[in-house]
Amino acid sequence: MCGTIHLFIPTATSSLFIFPSAGHQRSAPPSVDSCSAAGDILLQLILTGGTFFLRTWCHRRPCRLSLPSSFQGKILRPSTHSRKKEKHDIIESNREVSCSSSENEDSSSEDEDDFEGAVQVDFVFFDPKPDDFHGVKVLMQTYLDNKEWDLTSFVDLILQQTSVGSVVKIEDDEDESVYGFVSALNLQRYKDCKCMMEVKEFLLSKCQEKEIKENLKSFLGEKAADVGLLISQRVVNLPPQLLPSLYDAIFNEISWATEDEPTQELRKFFCFKYYLLISKIYKLKNADKKKKGSSSSEEAIIYLKPEDEIFHNLSAWSFCFPLRTQQVTTNELKEYRLMGLVMAVKATSVPTFRRQLRSLIDE
Repeated sequence: MCGTIHLFIPTATSSLFIFPSAGHQRSAPPSVDSCSAAGDILLQLILTGGTFFLRTWCHRRPCRLSLPSSFQGKILRPSTHSRKKEKHDIIESNREVSCSSSENEDSSSEDEDDFEGAVQVDFVFFDPKPDDFHGVKVLMQTYLDNKEWDLTSFVDLILQQTSVGSVVKIEDDEDESVYGFVSALNLQRYKDCKCMMEVKEFLLSKCQEKEIKENLKSFLGEKAADVGLLISQRVVNLPPQLLPSLYDAIFNEISWATEDEPTQELRKFFCFKYYLLISKIYKLKNADKKKKGSSSSEEAIIYLKPEDEIFHNLSAWSFCFPLRTQQVTTNELKEYRLMGLVMAVKATSVPTFRRQLRSLIDE
């Protein structure tokens, strides 16, 4: 069921980060993503005016796309396709963008004139492949804070699992840069890999709450065959409109793998009952003390990824731990501390997560 959706996104919606062209001063948002090392490869959409077109292509089998009431457009009737791995569900979004001209009075007339035009960026979801190694590794640099561990082998596991997992690229990009990826690794399947052992050791060393630590030990031990380590990393300003399709892709692929993998043993590796996630948040310093009798409007937690708030609310249990990674110092974050966040989410909560994520992005 493959189709094309043409959408008009009102200016007031979405939160894409737009940068002016080389003739203007560029001001980027603070790099507060879970992977600060990705700052050197931020997605930079070079515009000085006109219309921005965003189109996403999802591979393999179809996923449903819910359209918010604020969107206007038409849906072309889909055609039927087989269950092979194919690109599908193309979303074309038009967003009106106005960028001010240079404020420097001495600037050239070229800088002062508005440029009427459009830049189209086609984001494509691909199966992981060995050539993606460097891009994925860069996005994973601070996955376990500043711990020295066998990250190379861990990235190899992600890339070797082609049936479940996607990498996000720009179509026809000669460099084939990786702007994001998502995967899910069975803890039992890779229990003998040194890199997975190091992940488990890291988690156990960071969990200080006795009851939760018992739950964590269970996940890493007797329940490991039922647990998927859900990994999702991306550059700071990847358009959030991609997220519903990206998560639809991974959860659909997991479901299909339980039917399509060639052996019963492989199919069982994707019969997840739980997902374990490692992420990062900004937590208000002395939040517990400030809650008492405080009228401050500051949020106790700032989620670096919008989907993490949904996962956190749906989690069966979770815990935070301080990070040693150098945090971004901005005036807005001076009262916050960068923290690690580990969450355990039941697989039965995934449909709710998908609905809430789409509603959040469509707002």
